[in-house]
Amino acid sequence: MRIRALTGFLDPGWPVDPTRFDRMAEILKKGRGRLEDIGYEVQTLRITTPPPMHMAAPIPPADRPEAARRLEAEGFLHGIDYVALGPALPEEPDGYLAITEVLAATENVFTSAVFASPTIGLSLKAAKACGRVIETASRIKNDGFANLRFAALANVKAGSPFFPAAYHEGSRPAFAAAVEGAPAAFEAFQGAPSLRVARKRLTELIERHTSAIDFVLKKLTTEMDYLGIDFSLAPFPTPQQSLGGAMELAGIQAVGLAGSIAVASMLTESIDAAQFKRTGFCGILTAVLEDQVLAERAASGELTIQDLLLMATVCGTGLDTIPLAGDVSEQAISALLIDLGALALRHDKPLTARLMPIPGKKPGDLVEYRFEYFASSKVMALDARPLQGLLAGDEVLTITPRKKKL
Repeated sequence: MRIRALTGFLDPGWPVDPTRFDRMAEILKKGRGRLEDIGYEVQTLRITTPPPMHMAAPIPPADRPEAARRLEAEGFLHGIDYVALGPALPEEPDGYLAITEVLAATENVFTSAVFASPTIGLSLKAAKACGRVIETASRIKNDGFANLRFAALANVKAGSPFFPAAYHEGSRPAFAAAVEGAPAAFEAFQGAPSLRVARKRLTELIERHTSAIDFVLKKLTTEMDYLGIDFSLAPFPTPQQSLGGAMELAGIQAVGLAGSIAVASMLTESIDAAQFKRTGFCGILTAVLEDQVLAERAASGELTIQDLLLMATVCGTGLDTIPLAGDVSEQAISALLIDLGALALRHDKPLTARLMPIPGKKPGDLVEYRFEYFASSKVMALDARPLQGLLAGDEVLTITPRKKKL
């Protein structure tokens, strides 16, 4: 079992104050050392900020590319692997315009943008702006890789340690752990005599690992808030670290075929049943390019974008690392985002979209990145067309969670 990231949350100041990185970097390194002492590999150390407009000294959109460069530099100097600039918000349209420049100006800075939340509703205008960001960012380099560092957010609260969704709120620094939990699902299902036993095993494994991690992290410091653990079934592109592989051990011949939603529901209920201090998603991360089996099923056509949307209704975390055709339009992307936002608000759950149009590629073309966290796959078809009529406007839709009848 590996920890994907120890993530620190802080307001870095504007102009960026290097001293604020000093103590956070020290705490994160201390945490990594103590976790490694008890057998947990910590893959990365990360720091994220509040939304730029919510910092004590707000960062104007025009200054955000320079702020991102400064954050990247401070991260490098302090031994931090990745930094995230908090999300652009619907109340600041210019904030979306700066995102592509932030991505172009840096190599290791992530960022995001909100297009749906319980407080603002589902903003059609913000969804369009996110679609534009994804389309333009795909052309920063000829491989579309810059979109790895951007996510469109729907109903995502502060405090998730997984990038690119991570952001901070408030002035007091904090930290949390993101666990790469798919191997636990694989271990629980392998050789299980029944679904009941497999579920019980998974819940027990989660509690065993989170108890050990929590014991270390809650004693790390009193200077910062310990937010908890995001134990999500995040994969790594090898068979025994595959969420898709774990799902197929339950009896599905291929993820995406009938039975997939039942297994996804069972997995998330096992996470829900575990007792631990939680933050972030605590769900199943159906990251197509990060998962060898999901990547293979997407390449064969057995796993589609519609399948992934359906999984999102039972606590998948959305649409993650989805390879798309290079000529996909921003209007088609925003139409997909609107559906995702409606799911997030109606089901009252956090969902993200990390979509990766690849210049020059069309559906069915081979996708191969020289990146250790990615498996090979093929470009997925997006069954979407530009919206018309009422949905083509800039309204904000109020979508409330479904109420249970007594």
